[in-house]
Amino acid sequence: MKSSDLYQKALGLMPGGVSSPVRAIRPYPFYTRAGDGSRITTVDGEVLIDCCMAYGPLILGHAHPLIHQAITWQLSKGWLYGTPAPVEPEFAELIIRDHPGMDMIRFVSSGSEATMAAIRLARGFSGKQDIVKVEGGFHGAHDGVLVKAGSGATTHGVPDSAGVLPDVVSHTRQVPYNDPEALESLLSREDDIAAFIIEPVMGNIGPILPDDSYLRDVREITRAHDVLLIFDEVITGYRLGIGGAQVMFGVRPDITTLGKIIGGGLPIGAFGGRKEIMELISPAGPVYQAGTFSGNPLSLSAGMATVRWLHAHRGIYRVMEAWGAEIGEAVAGKTEGSFVRLGSMFKYFFRNRAPRTYLEAKECDTGKFGEFWTAMRKKGIFLPPSQFETNFLSAVHEDGDIGQIAAAYQACI
Repeated sequence: MKSSDLYQKALGLMPGGVSSPVRAIRPYPFYTRAGDGSRITTVDGEVLIDCCMAYGPLILGHAHPLIHQAITWQLSKGWLYGTPAPVEPEFAELIIRDHPGMDMIRFVSSGSEATMAAIRLARGFSGKQDIVKVEGGFHGAHDGVLVKAGSGATTHGVPDSAGVLPDVVSHTRQVPYNDPEALESLLSREDDIAAFIIEPVMGNIGPILPDDSYLRDVREITRAHDVLLIFDEVITGYRLGIGGAQVMFGVRPDITTLGKIIGGGLPIGAFGGRKEIMELISPAGPVYQAGTFSGNPLSLSAGMATVRWLHAHRGIYRVMEAWGAEIGEAVAGKTEGSFVRLGSMFKYFFRNRAPRTYLEAKECDTGKFGEFWTAMRKKGIFLPPSQFETNFLSAVHEDGDIGQIAAAYQACI
């Protein structure tokens, strides 16, 4: 069946015909038949260089033989036990060693679950009720963080989804990204703030990069006001390097959430932090968290194989950085927008200056982006179908891929 036929069938079976809103490409999404290395093949016969990489997890590309081997080995031993598996403490030790902000870790099944549990833990540890997030920051699709961006520095929560109770998000405050003064002002007036949760690099509307001292300022401000700092590194974890953003920027959070890459392409999430905080998690402490699929041996095996590969090939981060620079050079001098990159994350914003905040990102010309996205697909390049999603490179992209991507950018903008 063609993508159009599959979509028509799906429309009668699934809300909007898709399992996640971002996949709802107009007039219909393409359906992928297979992925191999840096490319995906659609059921319609298109072969596309993939710069979406499943929205970040596939840093080793599609169907990497090492990950295939790890999954196959685990499959032969069983794929769900309901008990701890030997891979669990082994992978926990590896991740903890890589992250200065972690003494202990708990594995869960998704990034959303990780951030939800991290916020609950922060409240349980601090005895305080409210949290602060960044305007436009995305921390999963759970009620307390589904809050619209506001124009004020201390906007009270307004639900961003039907079914979210105003009473729930009334405990969520917001501040703009790259605005430490707004955070300081809020925390100086409010004494019931348990935690500030932040994507150190805003990935779901970006990348939007932190100003030079922003993350260090955030760390000092939260510490001064006895507010826990949660780094949501679901996207940046192992994406910006071993240890993620907290190592790159030299800032140690109290709690860290991870996902995506640590599952090697399979569902996973994790949260970790200081020992005295993490020991409040059940069964060691009174903050309850549980899940049938937590610590799934398939996901852990795939993730550990991925992270071990990255440890053994650390130079790939420099290579991906150079590839991003090459793509950026192809659009140098273009006046329609601005190119932003960090490591293997990159984006062309249809705004004359690179955005520093969510509200600035919302000024982008989404109409022009839509035309650009369609033109890039015709050139054989698959980008995330939104102005507000990060593009990703992988370790298995090749110089020829990068040349083709760069040429397409130059031609389509």
